[in-house]
Amino acid sequence: MSDAHDADMKRWGFATKAIHGPGGPDPRTGAVSQPIYQTSTFAFKNAEAGAGIFAGEEDGYVYTRISNPTVNALEQTMALLEGGEAGVAFASGMAATSAVIFALCNAGQNIVLCEPVYGGTHSLAESVLPRVGIKPRMIDALDLDLVRDSIDENTGLIWIETPANPTLKVVDIAAIAQIAAEKSVPMAVDNTFATPFYQNPLDLGATLVIHSCTKYISGHGDVVAGMVVTDKAMGEKIRMESLREIGGCLGPFDAFLLIRGLKTLPIRMIHHSENAALIADYLAANPKVERVDYPGRNDHPQHEIAARQMSGFGGMVTFYIKGGRAEGARFLNNLRLCTLAVSLGDADTLIEHPASMTHSTYAADELLQFGITENLIRISVGLESMDDIKEDLDQGFSMI
Repeated sequence: MSDAHDADMKRWGFATKAIHGPGGPDPRTGAVSQPIYQTSTFAFKNAEAGAGIFAGEEDGYVYTRISNPTVNALEQTMALLEGGEAGVAFASGMAATSAVIFALCNAGQNIVLCEPVYGGTHSLAESVLPRVGIKPRMIDALDLDLVRDSIDENTGLIWIETPANPTLKVVDIAAIAQIAAEKSVPMAVDNTFATPFYQNPLDLGATLVIHSCTKYISGHGDVVAGMVVTDKAMGEKIRMESLREIGGCLGPFDAFLLIRGLKTLPIRMIHHSENAALIADYLAANPKVERVDYPGRNDHPQHEIAARQMSGFGGMVTFYIKGGRAEGARFLNNLRLCTLAVSLGDADTLIEHPASMTHSTYAADELLQFGITENLIRISVGLESMDDIKEDLDQGFSMI
């Protein structure tokens, strides 16, 4: 990479970085689109070169479980967009989540988990981590004193998710990062809902950023993948301890699809956000809706925090339907355009019932504790025509 390219890259806007990445055309062939290096292993020029690569004395590829040129191109682009030094790609968001925890926490330590979080993360914390001697401490991160008091000499990691899944609670990244720095504890932020287009936790003091790339990074519902972005030293630790030894590697074809998805991330996120804001206002005016939560609305409890740390508010809307779970099920069962499905970030509008679906891993008392009530419905607002989404929701509401 030339000095001129480095200088250009520093002044590029987000969309240009997302399209071109840090490396430009493939240096081996000149291909403008990222080639798919669909191979499991790589030949060495000679025995000495192979030994040098294994010893870390020479650059090169050995085995796709550890690194691959297509996957590396994705990792470098994600690091560029998040303002980090290194990216490490995984076969799923949960593979990335577990890799971070297992790389940074040892048996006998605890992890401070700021609830609510994705149901898979919650289940990992409750069902798996205690079996390997890592104790989860689940707290409300809006209480900064509670965050501070929950950290002790055995805390290995602070984990937050903002906006949170599914309630869209927004926590103050900079404030918690300051506490983490005072306590010398690394802090990870799940940035899946906001994406690097609307939020950059590393700039606010976080140590690591985690993505389920399955969602907005892909944008098309055809990939399952995860990503960690951090500094160079921690990235290497996660790669060599968690990725290499546990093996949750991303395939090169999936990496290619994600690189392609990144090229349209900015324009997709703008349209998702515009549609979501309109849907949030539409729902707020509906007499069959008890409450709407969208970080971009002035009535969101943490709107001021969201406005401070996000440049846009994303495509997720949560609302509480009047009448409880039975009415919610009747509403969902009568939709024809909006797709009743989990996941999010697709071009399609996806809608689900968290208490019985994505967050069914929570116990009944935990659901209530963290605001995941029986009448809560989560919408990932898609890119369809707004009139068509509203019309479908209208006819769903007409059935209750």
